Amino acid sequence: MSPGGSDEAETRRARLILGLRSGGVSDPAVLSAVEKTPRDLFVPELFQERSWEDSALPIACGQTISQPLIVGLMTQALSVDSRSRVLEIGTGSGYQTAVLARIARLVYSLERYRTLLQEAEQRIKTLGILNVITRFSDGFDGWPEQAPFDRILVTAAAPETPRALLAQLKPNGILVAPVGRGPVQTLKRYVGDGSGEFRVEDMGDVRFVPLLPGVAREL
Repeated sequence: MSPGGSDEAETRRARLILGLRSGGVSDPAVLSAVEKTPRDLFVPELFQERSWEDSALPIACGQTISQPLIVGLMTQALSVDSRSRVLEIGTGSGYQTAVLARIARLVYSLERYRTLLQEAEQRIKTLGILNVITRFSDGFDGWPEQAPFDRILVTAAAPETPRALLAQLKPNGILVAPVGRGPVQTLKRYVGDGSGEFRVEDMGDVRFVPLLPGVAREL
């Protein structure tokens, strides 16, 4: 049986989707992508019983897999469609990557922890997802060689407005990122107006690990 395929998991999945709806996720494409992505595949064995809870959970390298509601809200805020080329900063477990890939045309994903990247790549392969391109790299400077992007999603807290990433958006592109230096950040949505300027929308308080420069040294 495939991950997330048991009757119990189906019940938990349905409960999660209802929770996302009540939390403000209304985009049918986003709800479908979350529903089709088996979160238990991305959660460490120790936390399998909590796979379908609407909560963030620890993964390797001191990182976390985001709360499904936050994944849903951030994906919805990107306004992704089947033509979108999306840059994701922070592959992590690969869960957000997989959700994006079910909607977008192509997802380019950067990760600074080699262990996380390799594990995420294997999970994405297991799911048969073929429209994800990954890179072991620092996310601060984005992926200039593949720019411009229609959408950019940052899954770690930028200390300030990520201007280098905004420069890699198309004129009418959208970037969603947590911004702030403290333990609580503000989730911001930057919407291009076509002339190089951006309208900034605050989406509320969030808690993310910090966006760090350079690739990580792992023992």
